[in-house]
This record gives sequence, structure tokens and C-alpha cells, in this order.
Amino acid sequence: MTTQSQATPKMRLAILTSGGDAPGMNAAIRAAAMLAEARGAEVYGVEQGYRGLIEGQLRPLPRDEVAGIMREGGTIIGSARSNEFRTVEGRDKARATLKKLAIDGLIVIGGNGSLGGVQALVNPAETGPDFKTKVIGLPASIDNDIALTGLAIGVDTAMNTIVEACDKISDTASAHDRTFIVEVMGRDSGYLAMTSGIASAANAVLFKEAGQTEDQIVSRVVDAVLAARARKGRNKRVLVIKAEGVEIPTERLKTLVDERLKNAGTDHGPIETRVTVLGHIVRGGRPSAFDRLLASRLAHVAVRAILAGKTNLMAAWGPWVEAQNSYRPVSGGMNPPAGEIAPLNALGERSPDDPHCWLVPIPTVLEETAKLLDGRSSQTQWRKRIFDEISDVLAL
Repeated sequence: MTTQSQATPKMRLAILTSGGDAPGMNAAIRAAAMLAEARGAEVYGVEQGYRGLIEGQLRPLPRDEVAGIMREGGTIIGSARSNEFRTVEGRDKARATLKKLAIDGLIVIGGNGSLGGVQALVNPAETGPDFKTKVIGLPASIDNDIALTGLAIGVDTAMNTIVEACDKISDTASAHDRTFIVEVMGRDSGYLAMTSGIASAANAVLFKEAGQTEDQIVSRVVDAVLAARARKGRNKRVLVIKAEGVEIPTERLKTLVDERLKNAGTDHGPIETRVTVLGHIVRGGRPSAFDRLLASRLAHVAVRAILAGKTNLMAAWGPWVEAQNSYRPVSGGMNPPAGEIAPLNALGERSPDDPHCWLVPIPTVLEETAKLLDGRSSQTQWRKRIFDEISDVLAL
């Protein structure tokens, strides 16, 4: 008979959230913690991201604490950026914490920088042969600026927040025949601006990837305003969605547009322009049903991967495209042009536990994300081309 002292020790998993918070992070924490506990593992939460890992700030995450957090925004274990973790000495402290507490697996929920932290944490040049902790990343970023996943946790909620705000702004814009320039978050990615622009029936969408000059940006807004003034019927409102990554400040854009339009008044009266910066409103709030499901499914895949001994992977969401009997997840949530599909074995493998999820090597994710953000990827080029083609349609 096996005595207590001879029993196999429980596996220990830790969960860490890092970088900007995203609606759905708590849903991922809940799913990961409850599944791991159901599989007999001990679960700990790392408080305040990589800083907490360095300082040893880990606490148990029992079922009773996480059971009701799915509907909450933000993250119950906190998030913080850590300059110390950027150093080898800082990462050595983090690894020492994992070793001291005998953490077998670490799930990191966050964006591009967080995934880069995972890669640095397990860098063979620094770890040595005695580092045993397995690591899996979950993409969480409202900017949807992580490659090789159709959507990141938090994107759907952010899009819905923007569209709801724009619908309300449109009521005032329509009542007064005004032009509203609405700035949305997204950092270096224009995904939120593009998708919310379509969903809110915007007249123009401005995003960094378009590579337009200041004059071209001003002209696009002015053209949209003049097209609205030429409409037949009552509604002369104009809604312009501007990604925060566009280099021209929003207030300066308003000034330049006003200057260009100061002599363009018509029978409908003077043209009025207003600016609304949504800011961190876009980041907060209760997660949508889709984000709750997405976070839960990705967490399910991540826990099962760690329990199976896999490491240095990111759990990714479809959709995928089929080409010559091979599949690949699509970055950014939009299908790339035909003929630009990489083979499956170069990107990762479909999760055996969820047909809509993938397990992709984190180094590959980081490499493809760099291309996504600097314009080298076919995905970025496709987005730019499509919006160039439909810009005249939006202005109608």
C-alpha cells in the first residue's frame, strides 16, 4: 500500500498576467485554475506580473476564489511592467522563485511583451540544465497585435465598447450635422480602428499601417465631410475613426481639417468638428460572452498542454484556412490573400483538445508579430490594400 510519504507529489502550476489588462483575463484565470485543480494540481497566482515573480509574490488560487470572477474586467492577480525583469539578474530571481516553490508549469496571459518575457525566462543560454518549469502563453491584448492567432483575449469586448460609444456619438452628430473624430486605442495596430470603423458605419478610418502623410490624412477627412454635405436628405453627420498609432495628434488633425473647411460652409450652415478620445474606456468593462468563451477555451488548451509536458508554446485561436490539406491559424482575424499560406509544420500544431485552437512555438509568434507590426507581413499589406479599395465606399 502506498503511504502518504510515498505518494506522488501534486503538480504545481502558477498563473501570471502581464502588460496591459484585457477583458477576459479573469475568465482565463478561472478556467485554468479550476481545470488544473480538477486534475489534481496545486494552483498559485503570481501577483503584479513579472515583478511579483521576481519578488516571490505568489498566493494560492483555490476554486472558491476564482469561481465567480468570469464576469469581471481587469485581472484579480494584478499586472505590472518590470524593468528589472529585462535584466539577466532579474530573470535569475524569477527563475529562483519558480525553483524554490517547485512550480512545474507557468501560464502567462498577456500581449507581445509578455510573450517576449516568457521566451527570455526559458532562454537556454540563461537557464542551465536544472530549470524544469514548463511555460505556455495565452494571447491577451485589446490591440489584436499578436500574430498567429485569429483573435486575442479582450479584442471583442474592446470592439463592442468602441461601437457602442460611436453609436451614441452618431446620435449627436446626426442631430447637429457635425463631424466627430473618435480616437481609439490600438497602439501600433490599426485593427480596432478598422473593425470598429466598419461596424459603426464610419465615413473614414485612419490607421498607421496605411502609411499616409499628414496632408493625405487631412484630405481623407475633408473629402468625407464634403461628400456628406453633398448628400440628399437630412443626415449630414460624419464619423471618423482614428487609431492612436497615427502619428498626427488628434487635436492637430481637427485644427487642420477646420482650416481646410473654413470656407466650405453651405446652405446647411457652418461645418463643426468635434474630437472624442475614448482612451482607457476601451480597455475596461465586463468581458463579452465571446471573450469569456475564448479565454476559457484557450486556458483549457494551455493547462492540458502543460500537463502533457509541452512547453514554450502559445495557445492560439482560429480561424484557420485550408490549403493543400494543411491548416494554419490566421493572424489578425482576417484571411490573407491566396497563395500566401505557410505550411502547418512551420507554424505549430492543432490542439488535440480543441479543434479551434492551436499550439504555436512562442519564438515563431514573436517573429511573425514583428512582421505584423512593421508592415512586412502579408496580413498587414492585405489590410492596407482592402481599406484603400473601400475608402471611397465609406465616404458615401
